[in-house]
Amino acid sequence: MTLADATMTEPAATTPRRVPTTRTVLMCRPDHFTVSYRINPWMHPEDPTDTSLAVRQWQTLHDLYVELGFDVHLIDPEPGLPDMVYAANGGFVLDGIAYGASFTYPQRQPEGPAYMDWFRANGFDVREPAHVNEGEGDFLLVGDVILAGTGFRSATPSHEELAAIYGREVVSLTLIDPHFYHLDTAIAVLDSAGGPDSVAYLPSAFDERSLEVLRERYPDAILVNDADASVLGLNSFSDGYNVVIAARAVDFERQLRERGFNPIGVDLSELLLGGGGVKCCTLELRR
Repeated sequence: MTLADATMTEPAATTPRRVPTTRTVLMCRPDHFTVSYRINPWMHPEDPTDTSLAVRQWQTLHDLYVELGFDVHLIDPEPGLPDMVYAANGGFVLDGIAYGASFTYPQRQPEGPAYMDWFRANGFDVREPAHVNEGEGDFLLVGDVILAGTGFRSATPSHEELAAIYGREVVSLTLIDPHFYHLDTAIAVLDSAGGPDSVAYLPSAFDERSLEVLRERYPDAILVNDADASVLGLNSFSDGYNVVIAARAVDFERQLRERGFNPIGVDLSELLLGGGGVKCCTLELRR
């Protein structure tokens, strides 16, 4: 679906008026995308993948971002790194500082240096990680707080490293469902300014302590059902008004409209075979 196809309805009088903010993002074309190994429950190497379809679906997402007015940058894909398309895992960028990724699995470990080289070449202050972390896949900025995931990929000591680099409060959240192995598969940031309704999340993806934190900090959050989460509906990207989501996340779409957002559905079904969706393909660059 393109921006022109989205239904641009006015929010009801009882809902807040949402304001879009221009975003700067980094993406990587899936020229080498395939599923040749299994490092998450979504991946089945025995099933065929269609690289050309993955490229076409990714191009639709890229073109939508351009239509929304985003400043879109590209990193060259490298042969032998089929998951490099999931740019969100390549690092975390805030205040012009790029905290590099150090991947859990050896199949993805060369991506870390590749993304750090791009950050350096584009004028960012690069900090090489001392601890395992998978970038913005597990680190989400909400207001002045960084939500940090652990449980499957990013190690808890990376949260302390993150806090020391950026001087921000870092809130650790523990994931317990292997299908939602990165934080950005279980939480969507809807308004980066923060506030009680600034996120959506899947309750069953978290342990009880983390749920207590989320309920306290975001009492008006959207709670997403299992069906929408199972198509990585929460793996979405918002500019504060337009929320790009999985086209099949229909109840999430309904809830977003009721809250005054403009959801725009896209089909990334081929990239879902590797365990990624909209947000996985999108790394925000915050100067």
